[in-house]
Amino acid sequence: MKRIAIFASGSGTNAEKIAGYLTDHPDIEVTLILSNNPKAGIIERARRGFGPDQKLHVPVLVFDRKTFYETNRIVELLHKQEIDLIVLAGFMWLIPETLVKAFPQRMINIHPALLPKFGGKGMYGHFVHEAVVEAGELKSGITIHYVNEHYDEGAILFQASCALEPFDTPEDVAQKVQVLEHRYYPEVVEKVLMNIE
Repeated sequence: MKRIAIFASGSGTNAEKIAGYLTDHPDIEVTLILSNNPKAGIIERARRGFGPDQKLHVPVLVFDRKTFYETNRIVELLHKQEIDLIVLAGFMWLIPETLVKAFPQRMINIHPALLPKFGGKGMYGHFVHEAVVEAGELKSGITIHYVNEHYDEGAILFQASCALEPFDTPEDVAQKVQVLEHRYYPEVVEKVLMNIE
């Protein structure tokens, strides 16, 4: 069985889509959800359960900045749980080098724009969509990439785009991009996992 840990900081819609998609998968299980935000929506989603009948319950660990950056506890826990792939789904903190090195080419992230445009520190959520609209872009989309020590600079695995209209607001762009996130991220997670030896 291949095992996933999902890191999320916010509402957790992507995490929910991934967990729901993999419910009853013969070769993959979502083992753990980790969050740096004790008020994150993903915590309530996990308590409620994932999947079509909400029968998939995944343990959640909430951690603080000191634990994440100044100790090895998260790395040790992930190794103890025999995690094969770390999936970032709306996780807002920069990943420390110790964690990147512990899971080389086994940690992926989704970014709500077509990298290398509109990436880097501070470029997340509505900030990305506002920048896309301000730049007058004709398209936006998603980028799924491996994670390294820098924001949004890991090797790109997959991109999908959507057309934008001149009158689109950042909220319109966000909706179009979220459709792509929910459609493709679970599939890409599955493909990456099945190719891990």
